Amino acid sequence: MDVQFNLVVIGGGPGGYVAAIRAAQLGKKVALIEKDRLGGICLNWGCIPTKSLLRDSEVLHLVKNAAKYGIKISDYTVDFSVSVKRSRDVSKRLSKGVEYLMKKNKITHLKGNGVIKSKNEVEVTDKTDKKSILKTNNIIIATGARNSEIEGLETDGERVITYKEALVLEQIPNRMIIIGAGAIGVEFASFFHEYGTEVHLVEMLPHILPAEDEEISEILTKLFKKRGIRTYTSTEVERIDPLKTKIKVHVTSDGKTKILEGDLALVAIGVQGNVENLGLEEVGVEVENSWIKVNEFYETSVKSIYAIGDVVGPPWLAHVASAEGHVAAVHISGKIPKTVNYSNIPGCTYCRPQVASIGMTEKEALEAGYEIKVGRFPFRASGKALAMGEPEGLVKVIFDAKYGELLGCHIIGIDATELIAEIGAIRTLETTYEEILNTIHAHPTISECFMEAVADAYDRAIHI
Repeated sequence: MDVQFNLVVIGGGPGGYVAAIRAAQLGKKVALIEKDRLGGICLNWGCIPTKSLLRDSEVLHLVKNAAKYGIKISDYTVDFSVSVKRSRDVSKRLSKGVEYLMKKNKITHLKGNGVIKSKNEVEVTDKTDKKSILKTNNIIIATGARNSEIEGLETDGERVITYKEALVLEQIPNRMIIIGAGAIGVEFASFFHEYGTEVHLVEMLPHILPAEDEEISEILTKLFKKRGIRTYTSTEVERIDPLKTKIKVHVTSDGKTKILEGDLALVAIGVQGNVENLGLEEVGVEVENSWIKVNEFYETSVKSIYAIGDVVGPPWLAHVASAEGHVAAVHISGKIPKTVNYSNIPGCTYCRPQVASIGMTEKEALEAGYEIKVGRFPFRASGKALAMGEPEGLVKVIFDAKYGELLGCHIIGIDATELIAEIGAIRTLETTYEEILNTIHAHPTISECFMEAVADAYDRAIHI
């Protein structure tokens, strides 16, 4: 059956479903094709279930340390299966919520695989292999990305696993080797260690969380080591040997090779775009190294076809995909959208303590030729942080000395991932240090740490 649409979206993740809803709000007749649950990797296998599990580990941490708050818990048990079930239930509930949003916005939701047959046609194949053709003015590809297989680091889903298997383990491993210390690796390291796993965290680059400001990464490394998480930086993994009851990971550092043994290896490196079996080559959509090439409005080399989210390349973040979806939907509706400012994208890592950042690192600002002012405020000087029993970490700000522009902010500590939104708004509004200092922050709050860090950059800090 032929159906006429203004827009067909392939992929129902945080890029695809947001684009579909925005286009529907702008009066377009929209269809969305998704073969699995709505919400994509983020909602079903990434952002949401990991945060649920991490919250459970925070509760466990509080229970284990309750005595310092005057609450003595003499005995407790941990049922890991309940935590896993809770995380799956949270994801399912939110996915159902996206289904409701499809109905609310009168979007046609089709379960199946979408293949582009021409610049204005998409073929949908459902689970019974029934095919139908959707005729449309525009197409948005929002198919996301997946772990790439790296020679010597192939996963088997049993001894050598990805984040997907890590989310649904039946029991806590005794020893785990995590390969890759980006956000995913660091979050799982923090989580499993809290449950008693001996964690070995391996990173090829000189710092864990290599995209973050080096000072922040060094603080996190020290805190991880203090907790007993074993970190290996500037260390390359040569190969993984999966055995019957364990794995052996061969690593090299400073020319020396050693073997790390564990129950499991979690591979958290390498990403590639989901561009296969979409008909891209046949219709002339240009792809480079598994990423679809797009312009600032996310048009591909075929003008009626757009692509957004992880499938167009880094940064691979759900909120970036959603922002790109907004831009594409508005452009398809015949308006000129405000494009995404990639220099003002917040990055968040939900380990303990949390890490969040936006803008330039200190090193990047210096390399760009700025004369800078740097301010810091340690959480140990915050009344709220001390009252919460969370004194670890700091807020670091970087200003252009000439104009007072906030170039970047980097936070490690309690509620860092919530605090970063204020800094994003400040940078969007191009607010100067004077205006920040003239904005009264409630006391006692963690947000005061940001204001105090700004004051420190200009030698006006009160509480340090």
